[in-house]
Amino acid sequence: MSVQPKILVTSAGGKTGLHTTLMLLEKGFPVRAFVRRRDHRSKTLERAGAEIFLGNQYALADMRAAMQGVQRAYQCAPTAPNGLHFNAVFTAAAYEASLEHVVTLSQWLSSADHPSLFTREVYLSDILIGMRSEMSVTTVNPGWFADNYLMVLDMAAHLGVFTMPLGAGDVRKNAAPSNEDIARVVTASLADPASHVARTYRPTGPALLSPNEIAGAMGRALGRPVRYMDISERMMVKALKALQPSNYSVAAVTQLALYAEEYRRGTFAVNAPTDHVAHVGGRAPEPFERMVRRTVAARPKLVRSPLRSLGAMGGFLKILATRPFDLMKAEEARDYVRPPNPAFSQDDPAWLDSHRPVKTRAATVVAA
Repeated sequence: MSVQPKILVTSAGGKTGLHTTLMLLEKGFPVRAFVRRRDHRSKTLERAGAEIFLGNQYALADMRAAMQGVQRAYQCAPTAPNGLHFNAVFTAAAYEASLEHVVTLSQWLSSADHPSLFTREVYLSDILIGMRSEMSVTTVNPGWFADNYLMVLDMAAHLGVFTMPLGAGDVRKNAAPSNEDIARVVTASLADPASHVARTYRPTGPALLSPNEIAGAMGRALGRPVRYMDISERMMVKALKALQPSNYSVAAVTQLALYAEEYRRGTFAVNAPTDHVAHVGGRAPEPFERMVRRTVAARPKLVRSPLRSLGAMGGFLKILATRPFDLMKAEEARDYVRPPNPAFSQDDPAWLDSHRPVKTRAATVVAA
């Protein structure tokens, strides 16, 4: 019987939750994986040894039940509206369960008066989770995930273009972390809380890359030329609506448009890259091209063929035919609360002061 403390992982089927669960299991920790439905991801976790908890993460009764017998937890809000509600439910249940340690997934942009409602909710959530002095907290606040680029990999594979509203193609603006590297930092902080109490970590990739360099990495992994094309936010929203309806959410894309503006402003380049993946996660961060090659190897449909290229062209025509919508009106229709004086991150002195480089403690680093 394990003597290790049981750890709850919320959003366990998600980008970082799945990898965190598997990594904790490899270290010998008993893990309760909170999922909203049974699918191939939950089956993977169950085969690996996780205890599957099926429930609604926004329901306090379910969160209370999920925390019974748990000592530590990963607080990972779903990528969906009502993130603040999720975090309030989590915080209330964690208080009642007297958890000893929580690792919370925050956000690099987190600030009180950001134009993005999602970002302001993260800021409030960070305050809430730190209010119980008896419970220690480690904060992980990545920026723009590498996974975001992979959303348009099909078009790169079949049409030779990498399309996103990232601004000038030759300016290095992001050092994107892989989902796995973020999970390594989370896992290390859950496995050894004493070494990470009250610490804030920002996992990044090994180097700042420009959009042109990202396109080049895609091209080398795909074995074909790929060029970067800067598009408008309206076109990005149309593409998501046309080609990824299952991932499409009006609430989410209005926020993504604001994050694209932060990207063009260079906010994700501030103090990047960091050494946190190496010194906390225990291995060198993964280069972007390696992530793309792994994705290509796992997705046979990315292999070029005349039929797939024709399908990609049909998808492009579908984007052009998709009716756009006004992002501001979409927010107003949802009655989003607006701060009286919104400020993007680098226009906010408090954000600049709180986002200075963070030194990490020494750790053994294993070459990737």
